[in-house]
Amino acid sequence: MESLEKKLRYSFRNRELLSEALNHSSYANEHRGGLGSNERLEFLGDSVLGFVAAEFLFKTYHDLPEGDLTRMRASLVCEQSLYEVAKALDLGRYLKLGRGEETGGGRERQSILADAVEALFAAIYLDGGIEEVRSVIWQVLLSKAPAAEERRDYKTTLQEVVQRKSGQVLTYHMLSQSGPDHDKTFLFDVRLNGASIGQGEGRSKKEAEQAAARDALERMSR
Repeated sequence: MESLEKKLRYSFRNRELLSEALNHSSYANEHRGGLGSNERLEFLGDSVLGFVAAEFLFKTYHDLPEGDLTRMRASLVCEQSLYEVAKALDLGRYLKLGRGEETGGGRERQSILADAVEALFAAIYLDGGIEEVRSVIWQVLLSKAPAAEERRDYKTTLQEVVQRKSGQVLTYHMLSQSGPDHDKTFLFDVRLNGASIGQGEGRSKKEAEQAAARDALERMSR
């Protein structure tokens, strides 16, 4: 695990915290007797990351309104972003998994890796405090924030927002298309459980869907 610490540029005082952050529940379930999984750390890490990301955006983007800051934070802390952090750290090789998860490809599973990143942030916070975890989060995630913003996927962000409540169904519908074949404009509608929540135009269907998702996010933040 020293190689992981080098990648993080952080050395743990309490190495049991690091070990726990890497214990998947499947591993803990197979090794009874007080061995904890990283689920509790994941819970704390989600809040730690949310705070540090919000603080960073608040201080960096002085003129942006609350709605834009909220969407940017959602993009930064989403599962895909955390998965990219995990891949950059090669975190999968350090995880302790149960036999079923091991054989089922758990070391590459996006949700497992993203959760482990949050658990790791919590472990650093508990071990070294807010300044230390802020430094690590900046290094592995927030320093890439401009690039993350440029490639923002509004559809994914919207999906993650609505899925906080179970049973939600998002669908996209083309309302119209206009213009010659070489220069068409598409108008799309995004619906939540059949009700329209946003519309957007674009030069391609994909672009129009992204515009509709962005419109929906803007309306939801008002």
